Amino acid sequence: MNILEEIIAHKRQEVNENKELYPVKLLEKSPYFRAQPVSLEKYIMRQDLSGIIAEFKRKSPSKGIINEFADPATVCLEYMQSGASALSVITDSKYFGGSNKDLTTARKFNYCPILRKDFIMDEYQVIEARSIGADAILLIAEVLTREELKRLSELAFSLQMEVLFEVHDKENIDKLPSGTRITGINNRNLRNFEVSIQHSLDLLAELPASTVKIAESGIDSPQTAAMLKRSGFSGLLMGERFMREANPGRACKLFIRKLEYCTSGYDSKFVPGIKEK
Repeated sequence: MNILEEIIAHKRQEVNENKELYPVKLLEKSPYFRAQPVSLEKYIMRQDLSGIIAEFKRKSPSKGIINEFADPATVCLEYMQSGASALSVITDSKYFGGSNKDLTTARKFNYCPILRKDFIMDEYQVIEARSIGADAILLIAEVLTREELKRLSELAFSLQMEVLFEVHDKENIDKLPSGTRITGINNRNLRNFEVSIQHSLDLLAELPASTVKIAESGIDSPQTAAMLKRSGFSGLLMGERFMREANPGRACKLFIRKLEYCTSGYDSKFVPGIKEK
């Protein structure tokens, strides 16, 4: 059993347990069911923002502990203030050190869109996402069938949420529902967790022309980020690059300033107004 199969097996067990502890009727009483979600697509495409979806996570299966004691209220607010277009909050506990509470905490301090990042495979998780304040969910084509992608996304849309469909190869792209609005290419192989930026570039032309394109994982420098944006990606999902720093919010701010300089044709090593340390 590889790590992906292990995660999925554990997630199915976790969902079944949560169904008993927190029935759907209870989830539907959440005040977030009465709130209007914020559009992830619109914020990604806003010209006054960076296109970066800044992620909050404490650890990963491949890297282990990244930032164990990070505070979601502080980090996520600083992400938004730095110019991030949206937030991604990982809610998986066992493998990524996250929780539903992390997302709800981020929601209290932010008005930008929040993506719930988890291994979603059951309708219950979609409803749960709405109940904790998410504006959008991640659906990973690698672990879902064509029918599951369609069914889960339709439920999300009925709850006024948006969907970021994540793909890893051409076969996954072929499974996406027609009219898909937001598609991410993950540079990380979910089976062995190896990363290659070239993966995004290779698959870019395979995506529907009308979809908002997101590059995910392994984006470590403003130069790489600028190159991906020039290639046709509107959004960049980044987490570890910021979370491994003592001050993730400040790291995000500096990165975005350097990205602005890179996309303007300047040398990102010399950004007025911000010192490296």
